Amino acid sequence: MHRLLFALLLLSGPVFAARWSAPEVAGLVTHKAMDEISGLAPSRSHPGLFWAINDGGNSAQLHLMDARGQHQASVDIQGVRNVDWEDLASFELDGRHYLLIADTGDNGGIRRDLALQVIEEPSDLASPAPVAWTLEFDWPDGPRDCEAVAVDVARGEVLLISKKRVPAELFRIPLARSPQRQTAELVGTLQGIEQPDGSDLQRSPTYGRYRAQVTGVDLSPNGRVLAVLNYRSIHFITRDGGGDWAEALARPLPHLDLPWMPQAEAVAFSLDGLSLTIASEQLPSPLVRFRVER
Repeated sequence: MHRLLFALLLLSGPVFAARWSAPEVAGLVTHKAMDEISGLAPSRSHPGLFWAINDGGNSAQLHLMDARGQHQASVDIQGVRNVDWEDLASFELDGRHYLLIADTGDNGGIRRDLALQVIEEPSDLASPAPVAWTLEFDWPDGPRDCEAVAVDVARGEVLLISKKRVPAELFRIPLARSPQRQTAELVGTLQGIEQPDGSDLQRSPTYGRYRAQVTGVDLSPNGRVLAVLNYRSIHFITRDGGGDWAEALARPLPHLDLPWMPQAEAVAFSLDGLSLTIASEQLPSPLVRFRVER
């Protein structure tokens, strides 16, 4: 449904009907510093640019790129290690711009050291960036993989979506600084995401079964739409003005189909909410963009 029509609540004014454009190739990511992108977020301190992170085992760095995927700068993060960084979110709190790095990947389902690192967005691109605060947390019922994290500033929450569970689960933890380890609270499950069928498994017995697993999420600028990415589509969870995410999960999840991409792992709204950018975890990789047609 490349031209899906639905009531998308992206702006802070009245509801309007939004029509997504067909996907376009906005650029090509080729720089070796961004060879395994797992998270993407729009910059608030450098308008028009995006921050990206690489998957686990890579350097503990933020990478700045333009809207065409061209590398602009890399910034070291002080005092942390990239165990398994899987998503990135940008947000504004008390007049300051922040980035949240989700060190939540867990392919083996064994991790006990999950952490969300909050960094004030670097303005000086030549100096290492310190961690502003760290949120340590546990899952309520044992380890699970998670590659999708968003920040809901209005409600003071971090939203997390599990990857390998069917159906996928939506959790939340407080965003506020806390010296205590938190336990994630289950909000609900994502029903209606199409699972792999026989043709998927026939084309790729190994990777076909992963096609529906959630690899990224971002929250629209007005905090009312979650764009949930998997390897073949973007699903939208839309809540009412005063509604809860649990209520939104009870409704059907409209979606956009992705064009072919090597490994879609990261999704980000633009700061005006009028476009979605998707990045892949391989090089070279197209940077794909959907736009709202008004």
